[in-house]
Amino acid sequence: MAFLKLYKQKLQENYIFLDTIFRERNIQWGVVTKLLCGNTIYLKEIIALGVTEMHDSRISNLKKIKKLNPSIQTVYIKPPSKRNIESIVKFADVSFNTEIYTIQMISEEAKKQNKVHGIIIMIEMGDLREGVLGEELLSFYEQVFSLPHIEIRGIGTNLNCLSGVMPTQDKLIQLSLYKQLIEAKFNVTIPWVSGGTSVAVPLMLKNARPMAVNHFRIGEALFFGKDLFTNETITGLHNDVFMLYAEIIEITEKANNPIGELGENVAGNTYEMDENVDLSETSLRAILDFGLLDMQPQYLSPIDETIAIIDSSSDMTVIDITSSTKNYKVGDVVAFKLQYMGALYLLNSDYIEKIVE
Repeated sequence: MAFLKLYKQKLQENYIFLDTIFRERNIQWGVVTKLLCGNTIYLKEIIALGVTEMHDSRISNLKKIKKLNPSIQTVYIKPPSKRNIESIVKFADVSFNTEIYTIQMISEEAKKQNKVHGIIIMIEMGDLREGVLGEELLSFYEQVFSLPHIEIRGIGTNLNCLSGVMPTQDKLIQLSLYKQLIEAKFNVTIPWVSGGTSVAVPLMLKNARPMAVNHFRIGEALFFGKDLFTNETITGLHNDVFMLYAEIIEITEKANNPIGELGENVAGNTYEMDENVDLSETSLRAILDFGLLDMQPQYLSPIDETIAIIDSSSDMTVIDITSSTKNYKVGDVVAFKLQYMGALYLLNSDYIEKIVE
């Protein structure tokens, strides 16, 4: 058995910390829930925090959020696909957009549903994922700002999502200048300048955020408290809101190296034997009740730092407990901290129980 636990009190404390610093700076923000993979138990915990805005990249998850609380503003955080337009207008109040053709379809669908759909125009600023090119922004805006049943809520950008380009004060100033250009050219007001995700939080804490940047989408900082510039935990936040617990199903003293002719394992890897290794050496190994179907082991950190993760097969993970001072027995549970991608794998696995404490 293996289970993922969300610590409710730590989540609440992280939320209060972030909400306070955003309010003090007059910044609106929403919680990015794509990590939760639509898990109703955990979505309810987010809603219970008092969240008024939730962001996700899956329509099915937004549908669940609307069912749980129709008053929450839902935001679809990637450019809509043509075949999903009807559902996006139905379940998302706002969507990120980069294509005129798509926005025209949204306009037509919003008319059918008797709605006004909000859009954020995403701008390419170097990370090379989604975004309108800066030199084309004014032309783009001119073609969409008068479309019926469309309200342009703001402009935004995504950084550190594909190529690893980090948000800097200069990048956010550039984003602010795009807002000024649009407002001066068209005599309009752009409500939101969405300056990014958790990766931009350290800039805000250092007061290096341009004042025009007034909207953030936060996931990783809320759930893991991580400063993505330093990979350290932001002071005042918890890094263990989520924990994985896995049961030991075997403990045996075994050879350190495999015995026999070697080929590829289930993951397509081949074990490389060190010619200088003593083949008589052994270690105390424990098998845990989860595997590659649930998790990639590189995203795990054992709470017992004397444990070494050896490898995983499809549904079992082997650890070395030789150096541990704990007297582990079959049936004991081993605890792990998680990186973001680790929690994402686990939340997407139907084989891992999800609980709240």
